[in-house]
Amino acid sequence: MQFVRYTAGSTPQWGLHEKDRIIPLAGMREDVTYRQLADKGFLTVVEDAAEAAPASTMSVEEVRLLAPVPRPGKIVCVGLNYHDHAEEQDEEVPERPLLFGKSGTAVTNPGDPIVLPAEIDELDYEVELGVVLGRTAKNVDAADARDYVAGYTAINDVSARDAQFADGQYFRGKSYDTFAPMGPTLVPDHRLNPHDVDVACRVNGETKQESNTNQFIFGVDRLIEYISGITTLRPGDVISTGTPGGVGIFRDPPELLAHGDKVDVEIENIGTLTNPVVEE
Repeated sequence: MQFVRYTAGSTPQWGLHEKDRIIPLAGMREDVTYRQLADKGFLTVVEDAAEAAPASTMSVEEVRLLAPVPRPGKIVCVGLNYHDHAEEQDEEVPERPLLFGKSGTAVTNPGDPIVLPAEIDELDYEVELGVVLGRTAKNVDAADARDYVAGYTAINDVSARDAQFADGQYFRGKSYDTFAPMGPTLVPDHRLNPHDVDVACRVNGETKQESNTNQFIFGVDRLIEYISGITTLRPGDVISTGTPGGVGIFRDPPELLAHGDKVDVEIENIGTLTNPVVEE
């Protein structure tokens, strides 16, 4: 079950993505909320209704896919959360999650351009599994954490490395507009095991990152427990769970993004998120 936000030239709406078709949910159910996506009963009703409405489907080519969470209240990012990424940087495995923030206004849609700011020379890619919260979470135990998840999506944690390194902290380098492409689908928690999915990033068709979330240092349950002990997580908040090895800045020599590049980030059972790079 893959949920999508899309527009067919009118108001954005939710649908189900099945193979190359979109099944609109408008008229079938009330507006979908992230809280509902965390409710298995709601998901069962939607699935049954979708099976009974095949005549209303449309081709994926007829719609424009949108980010599943267009304006998250907050994006909490996790640094150094893959064993292979720690090895690539010759860093010790952290004892606790390393967190930083990314502006919610950095989110952009599948297919829309990543804009390379005029003052930035070192633009990098990072494939990441995004966790979308469906319930308010505060001081949640790891054993219960998955009950608070609406679903999972793909995120490209685009990074301006020169800004990041010059500042000595991450916010500016991670938060330029368009630096958080997201999508193309949102898969409910009970339909995806976040700790065993393949992830990959390709630039102009060439694979740069390839790993599996079984390389996580801190799993989704531990991250929700840790983060919710610091700050309240609300429906529509997003946790970006970190990236595997192979990012451009740590290649020898570095391989960074430029105008005209096409970036694909792919997560198993979620799909491929594609965005071109353009100069400001």
